[in-house]
Amino acid sequence: MKRIVWMGIGVAIGVIAFRKVSQAQSSLGPEGLNRTVGRLADGVYDFADAVRAGMQERETDLRSALGIESAELVRR
Repeated sequence: MKRIVWMGIGVAIGVIAFRKVSQAQSSLGPEGLNRTVGRLADGVYDFADAVRAGMQERETDLRSALGIESAELVRR
């Protein structure tokens, strides 16, 4: 009975190790590199959008605080 338990534990550890190794290999290959670069580019794009939205909101706040007409925005 002990042998069966230890054999089951060994098989489970082997399966987990195999999955981890396969996962590491897929992330190191060209496809994994493309996915990583794509995620990074998406993150930078989202950050830039958030910064632009914040800048536009702040500019609107400043213009209303200074009493500048919004028609000036159209002339730009």
